[in-house]
Amino acid sequence: MIRKYFLILIVFQVFQGYSQKFEELALTPPMGWNSWNKFGCNVSESLIMEMADAMAESGMRNAGYEYLVIDDCWQVGRDSLGNIIADPERFPSGMKVLVDYVHSKDLKFGIYSCAGSMTCQSRPGSRGYQFQDARTYASWGVDYLKYDWCFDEGQKAEAAYKTMSDALKASGRPIVFSICEWGESEPWKWGKGIGHLWRTTADIRDCYQCTFDWGGLGVLDIIDKQADLYEFAGPGHWNDPDMLEVGNGGMTPDENKTHFSMWAMLAAPLMAGNDLRNLDKATAEILMNEEVIAIDQDSDGHQARKFMDMGEYEIWAKPLAGGEVAVCFLNRTDEVWKLNYDWKKQTMYFAADVSIHQNVYKVKDLWEHKIIGKTDENLVKEILPHGSLLVRLSKLNK
Repeated sequence: MIRKYFLILIVFQVFQGYSQKFEELALTPPMGWNSWNKFGCNVSESLIMEMADAMAESGMRNAGYEYLVIDDCWQVGRDSLGNIIADPERFPSGMKVLVDYVHSKDLKFGIYSCAGSMTCQSRPGSRGYQFQDARTYASWGVDYLKYDWCFDEGQKAEAAYKTMSDALKASGRPIVFSICEWGESEPWKWGKGIGHLWRTTADIRDCYQCTFDWGGLGVLDIIDKQADLYEFAGPGHWNDPDMLEVGNGGMTPDENKTHFSMWAMLAAPLMAGNDLRNLDKATAEILMNEEVIAIDQDSDGHQARKFMDMGEYEIWAKPLAGGEVAVCFLNRTDEVWKLNYDWKKQTMYFAADVSIHQNVYKVKDLWEHKIIGKTDENLVKEILPHGSLLVRLSKLNK
C-alpha cells in the first residue's frame, strides 16, 4: 500500500513538472509560419523543407519567426495499433525526418490535428486518440500543436481541449497548444491553463473588409471582434485573431500594413501565411519590421484597447514595458484622414505610468522609422485610405 502511494506521488510530481513546463511556454505571442493560407491541402515534405530553408535564409528566423507549422492534410490514416500515419506519397521520409530537418535550421516544428473524429479536410482527427497522438508528436520532436474543431460530434469544447492539453502535458515534451475553436464557446474565458492561444473568430480571408456566405472574415471585421477581449490576453495566454495574409495578394500595401500593425497592437500570434520562397521586398519590409514586431512581443503582454472610437476613425493604445505606449490611428474609410491630434486635449489616459500632461514624449513613426513630433505639439499627418499610423511614445529625458 505504501509503495502504491509513493508511486502515485511520483507520477503526480512528474505531471506537475510537465505542467510547469507547459505554463512557461509562449510568454510572448508565438511567431512563425503556417501552410494553410497559401497552400491549403497541397503540402509535402519538399514544400516544408523548402519553407524551412526560406525562413532561415530570408531573415524571417532572425526576425523572430521560429515555428514552422504544417496544417491539415499531412495525415491519411492509422495503423493497426492506432498510430497516426503521415501521407507516404507526400512525406516519403516520414515525419520524424522532416521534424529533424526543421530543427537543423534552428526552427521549431508545429503540426495540426482536430478535436473531432475527423479534421476539417476529413483526415483522421484525434478524438479517442489524444494521449496516443500526443506521445507520437513528442517522439517526433513536435514543438507546437494547432488543434481544430471540425466534426466535434456534440463534444463540449472546454472538456475536449482540456483532454488534449492533459495529453500534451503528460507527453513529457513542452508543446505550445493552439486552440482553434473559432471563438464559438468564448475560449478566452476558459482557455488559460488549457492552451497558450485561442482563436477568437472564424477563419481570416485575404481582404480588408469582406463577407462570405460560407464563412470567413476580412481583416477589419476581425479587428472589430477583438476590442473587448484585452483583459484575457497576457504572457502564456493570447487571443488569436488568426494567421497573417500579408503577401498573399488580396490587399493593398497600406491594408497589409494596417493588418500587421493591428496584429502587433493586439498582441496577436504572428503566423505568416505567404510563400516565403518568393518573398518580395515590400512584403519582407512588413513582416520583418523589427520596431512593429517589438510592439507585438513586448514583455508586459498587454493587448491594445480601443482608446477612442470616432466612427470611421479609431485610436488604439497599448501600454509597453518601461512606461512607454504604442498608439495606432486607424482609418477605416476610403478617404484620406487629415489627422490633427492634440495629445493633451484629447488624451486622458493611456496607462497608469504614462502621463501626457505631466511629461513630454517623443513620437516615433514605426513605419517611417523616424521621430515625427512630441506630445507637447499637435500630431499632423495624412493617413491614407484603409491605412494606419503606428507610433511609439517614449519619454524625453529631462
